[in-house]
Amino acid sequence: MSEKAAIVTATDLTKIFLVGAGVRAVDGISMRIYPGEFVLLTGPSGCGKSTLLNLLGGLDRPTFGEVMLQDQRYSDLNENSLARMRRTKVGFVFQFFNLLPDLTAKENVELPMRLIGLDVREAQRRCQDLLESVGLSDRMDHYPHELSGGEQQRVAVARALANEPEVVLADEPTGNLDTHSSAEVMDLFRRLNEESGQTFVVVSHDDAARNYASRIVYMRDGAIEREEV
Repeated sequence: MSEKAAIVTATDLTKIFLVGAGVRAVDGISMRIYPGEFVLLTGPSGCGKSTLLNLLGGLDRPTFGEVMLQDQRYSDLNENSLARMRRTKVGFVFQFFNLLPDLTAKENVELPMRLIGLDVREAQRRCQDLLESVGLSDRMDHYPHELSGGEQQRVAVARALANEPEVVLADEPTGNLDTHSSAEVMDLFRRLNEESGQTFVVVSHDDAARNYASRIVYMRDGAIEREEV
């Protein structure tokens, strides 16, 4: 693992929320994410998992410390440059899907590609391939309200992969799903990880998620308590 260059590197990462005397949601974490890993961040509620994920993906800025994606330091980027980096290098999957209700599944997946100026025909071709890869080739023209929770999350996964990101970050991606749909989504993550080498960092408190990861990072009180490989 150490022979590969890391995709994401965090150094002495700290995030303090100024509530009362201040809450260290993330407290001095250093870690590296390598190509092809399936990393699970787990631990009790409030331990800082989602805050760490947001820092790794550039959705939030740290109070102290540094995050790098490959050789790009987030601290060197202004907000516009950071937003472009997120659109092109990082895919996000959230608990509540965050699909646009007035767009079809196809249009939701195409949107990130259109935002970076990808050719329309190429975006359509890639969209079709992605929706086929997540098992939704027959649901492309359906709107989110016409899809089950599991189907909506699979659309969200296809959208996260639209711009061929270096890493996909998923925050409690099965937290709003039933047991069967949760297993389907996690099986999809594992298949994409094994077949295409897509790198995943997944936040989950679900014990079943541990069966899918190549590395498990246990957090407590904003810090890494231990790791399992």
